[in-house]
Amino acid sequence: MRGIMEQARTKRIVLGITGGIAAYKAAELARLLVKQDVEVQVAMTDAATQFITPHTMQALTGHPVLLDQWQDEKGMAHIHSSRVADAIVVAPATADFIAKLAHGLADDLLSTLCLARDCPLLVAPAMNRQMWSNAATQRNVQRLIADGVTVLGPASGVQACGEEGPGRMLEAAELAPAIVAIFQPKLLAGLKVLVTAGPTYEAIDAVRGITNRSSGKMGYAIAQAALELGAEVTLVSGPTALAKPQGAQALNVTSAAEMFEAVKQHAAKTDMFIGVAAVADYHVAEPSAQKLKKSDAKLTLELLPNPDILAYVANLPKPPFCVGFAAESEKLREHATEKRKKKNIPLLAANLAQDAIGSDDNELALFDDAGEHVLPRADKLTLARALLRHAAALYKKRNKK
Repeated sequence: MRGIMEQARTKRIVLGITGGIAAYKAAELARLLVKQDVEVQVAMTDAATQFITPHTMQALTGHPVLLDQWQDEKGMAHIHSSRVADAIVVAPATADFIAKLAHGLADDLLSTLCLARDCPLLVAPAMNRQMWSNAATQRNVQRLIADGVTVLGPASGVQACGEEGPGRMLEAAELAPAIVAIFQPKLLAGLKVLVTAGPTYEAIDAVRGITNRSSGKMGYAIAQAALELGAEVTLVSGPTALAKPQGAQALNVTSAAEMFEAVKQHAAKTDMFIGVAAVADYHVAEPSAQKLKKSDAKLTLELLPNPDILAYVANLPKPPFCVGFAAESEKLREHATEKRKKKNIPLLAANLAQDAIGSDDNELALFDDAGEHVLPRADKLTLARALLRHAAALYKKRNKK
């Protein structure tokens, strides 16, 4: 099982920070990247140090911050740092710095690093809306894109100056997955992946319903991991408080019936179906359109079974590769093995519900024709990546036959 969880060597990035108010977001970005086992070396322009201190960034990354070329006794910091980096990320990238990159200027350490690199360059623009929409900035951005630079954002919203519009730097929580994604092997490139996530909600009356405690975190992590691996992702989500993964086609549903309809619309044209959602087993036969008033009398609800979404997909004439999930409270191995056999699917991931619901980490056991494979406890995105690497290998093997 070590093979499923093993990662490539630690990735290294240079995080370049330029002089804009969005520099404060770089601190959280560095923290999130380090949490994902990325080694971060920060390089700051002189203007950036007016917004956030090098001491802050050093504390977050564990490395001294690069401020000028002469920190290296040979004056070669721009060469040495760029050669050991797997990528350079400039966040925030001001209009001035974007102009430097577009025209190949190199008058400080960070711009010299970017010019001397032999690794991918990503920039996250951050500036006033008028500066962003200025024809010169747009020409420079298009020049960068033509040169193979990845431009992340910007977003639109209220800006530090009080104006509102495009130009805000993406939030750290949006940037970190996009950066980590460039390091993932594109094992699912060209494939369409359909993921269900979250709980469903079955109405009793206008204000009450039957649901469960699923947070949707595992399903969303799998959608994110599939995007990283190059898949075209459709996410069918029950009610959650989570932000949708950027790049996924997101379909919001409430009930099991709505989720079933959404899956039916996409299942026939998908290559891989991953049913992570905690779909309610039953729905109320006759939900009330109005709120039921409390009384001293007993209330009896007639419950009818919901459709089995996974079974439907697995029994299509030409089914996609199906991955099921099982949340059990006991006898994990026995129940998971029985469920996989009953559903007739190639791969099933199982966990103990009491250890996983609502938490940020989990432990999974994968069941396939070769037996059981345990994924040790880790954060859910790490588990999602491991699960999808295993699924991709099984998919490839099946389609070679």
